[in-house]
Amino acid sequence: MKSARFDEIAAKVRAGERLSEDDGLALFVEPDLLSLGALANEVREQRHGDRAYFNRNVRLEVTNVCVASCRFCSFAKLEEGHPDAVTMTVAQALENLRGKIDPAALPTEVHVVNGLHAGLPFSYYEDLLSALRAEWPTIHRKCFTAVEIVFFAQHYGMTVDAVFDRLIAAGLESLPGGGAEIFHPDVRARIAPDKASADEWLDVHRRAHARGMFTNATMLYGHIETYAHRVDHLLRLRALQDEAIAKNHPARIQAFIPLAFHPDGNGMKQLPGTTGIDDLRTLAVSRLMLDNVDHLKAYWVSSTPKVAQIGLAFGADDVDGTIVSETIYGAAGKKAPEGLTVDDLTRLIREAGRVPVERDTLYRVVQEHPRAAPEATVKLRDRRQGRHLQVLDEV
Repeated sequence: MKSARFDEIAAKVRAGERLSEDDGLALFVEPDLLSLGALANEVREQRHGDRAYFNRNVRLEVTNVCVASCRFCSFAKLEEGHPDAVTMTVAQALENLRGKIDPAALPTEVHVVNGLHAGLPFSYYEDLLSALRAEWPTIHRKCFTAVEIVFFAQHYGMTVDAVFDRLIAAGLESLPGGGAEIFHPDVRARIAPDKASADEWLDVHRRAHARGMFTNATMLYGHIETYAHRVDHLLRLRALQDEAIAKNHPARIQAFIPLAFHPDGNGMKQLPGTTGIDDLRTLAVSRLMLDNVDHLKAYWVSSTPKVAQIGLAFGADDVDGTIVSETIYGAAGKKAPEGLTVDDLTRLIREAGRVPVERDTLYRVVQEHPRAAPEATVKLRDRRQGRHLQVLDEV
């Protein structure tokens, strides 16, 4: 049953009024999940209609060596020489990407995030960007989280602006949203005590927006944080976006991505991780609270493709992309595949009743794929069932 509070909040949403902290807390405990999802879907469809976005992207993690000791991380190794430590040379990084990239169907984006490696010169990152630009000039370079930018500034004795000057000159085009985790200091001090603070993360994105760089934003949820911490996180992001809008910056946060915590292989392995209900609820509340952020991703790597597909009815308008290949969630025991094809993504979107729209990093449309006719979906299921029956007969 819907709570009386929910009807009040729904009336505010439909009147275009901004939701408060108390509203966000009420939505996280709203007993009627389907009504919550339907309200988020109203907002989603007002913005995007039936469109659901994806892109052709490829992931690259050139080093997992990291001086930070985040309790939630299964990816990082604390020092070079650890049996599982990996640090690629620039030549090896290019070769790694060549093995993932189909020259006949180039991705539109390469997404680079790494550990905080204290033993590499800053020129390494400049050389990496320059090499990526030289070999694949049409592929957008979305590289280095705000946490990495802060680390570069502190470790190499530069200002954040100087770091940006040099990285942009080398080929940096936009920032991913990682490293946000949970902003509230009570949680951040316990799960990520020795890396960029919330204020530092926000300041990096503020400076990126001022320079005309679009950014994404994330929230790692489902570990030791409370709903109050989640709402606080969303409100800080909303305030940062308000700043960019007030200053008429054309660049700002373009997408928010809730990241489900995975417990395998890290310092919080005793925790259970998220449920599908929590994943969907977090998407819906995020859509309703972040009234100034255009896009909400149901990130299939963290939530699985099936939950991401349902998320398209709970406020999300994007499922990310082909993601060939991601290793950070892989180290945490993800249950999602290594990557999805364009056919996989368009099928996932069509069967959710949406129109698949292939985009680039900046949400410019590359191709709008046709909507599946209802009868086509039925025929697809019939063919698939027929194949399954044939396999059973052969067995």
